[in-house]
Amino acid sequence: DLDLVFLFEDDAQDAEKIYMRFARRLINWLTATTGSGVLFDVDMRLRPNGESGMLVSSVDSFEKYQKNEDGTGAWLWEHQALTRARYAAGDRDIGDKFEKIRIEILRRERNAGETKAEVLKMRQRMHDGHPNKTELFDVKHDEGGMVDVEFIVQYLVLQYSSKFPQLVNNFGNIKMLEMVSDAGLIPKDLAFEVSAIYRKYRRIQHEFRLNSPSVPVRVPKEEFAEEAQKVRALWSLVFGPSEGQGT
Repeated sequence: DLDLVFLFEDDAQDAEKIYMRFARRLINWLTATTGSGVLFDVDMRLRPNGESGMLVSSVDSFEKYQKNEDGTGAWLWEHQALTRARYAAGDRDIGDKFEKIRIEILRRERNAGETKAEVLKMRQRMHDGHPNKTELFDVKHDEGGMVDVEFIVQYLVLQYSSKFPQLVNNFGNIKMLEMVSDAGLIPKDLAFEVSAIYRKYRRIQHEFRLNSPSVPVRVPKEEFAEEAQKVRALWSLVFGPSEGQGT
């Protein structure tokens, strides 16, 4: 699926209405039904104020929302989403301004305890939203799976980009594991092992998606016990042994 945010920069009085109509048209194109099914699932909940917010935002209002100086703006989980956000298409100047905002937000100094608590809370919400009542291992959502790796990376980026500014680069989870280990935030050997595991998980996910796009990616648990244990070991190292996922 596609998680999208539409930004514009235009002083015309009716600019917001015009760009809102254009955004709706783009969504209709992206969600078109083809002979193989729906082209893309589009998710707009990351826009300012989520489902209750406007479909499009000016660059200025987006910046104000992300900075949250009045306490009515973005939550930390929305900053967490910025760790994996990138300019995709449109006006290059707006893309550059978005990237400047993103970097400024990610390089903020943060309270480690508060950041960790909020990331763990979001992980719990995702765990609760994807229950697995089978005896199989859910490669994406179960403890020791893909989401745990992604949350580890996102937490380290949020917490340490003020000290290691190179971490704001959105190079993907495998490269980011290498970068956080180079920064001395996690052991290199464990980072290497978890990178290989994440690559393996992703390959399996792609194979499943080619054949059954809507089916959860679940495999025999015993076949991935060692991989899941390695990911859980890194999780415990970063978040603490008492901070279990899904507890």
